[in-house]
Amino acid sequence: MNETQRKLKTETEKWLEKLENRIQKRDSSVEQMENVEAYRSDTYHFLEEEDFIRAWEAVIYAWGILETLERLGKFEKD
Repeated sequence: MNETQRKLKTETEKWLEKLENRIQKRDSSVEQMENVEAYRSDTYHFLEEEDFIRAWEAVIYAWGILETLERLGKFEKD
């Protein structure tokens, strides 16, 4: 694994952990949460395959959708 791959893997795992923590506090029945869950799942798959670019993309897509849902007020206030 080269330095770029190592950095991508590390950053992806960092953001995946943050995503996991944030998802735990959210109602999974909210519309579009299935997309967050799908991209989260894809992230794990791509990490296993050592496809670190796609893993990074997937976790960032999941994060972006989750933040959008939060900003649109789709969840009850914490």
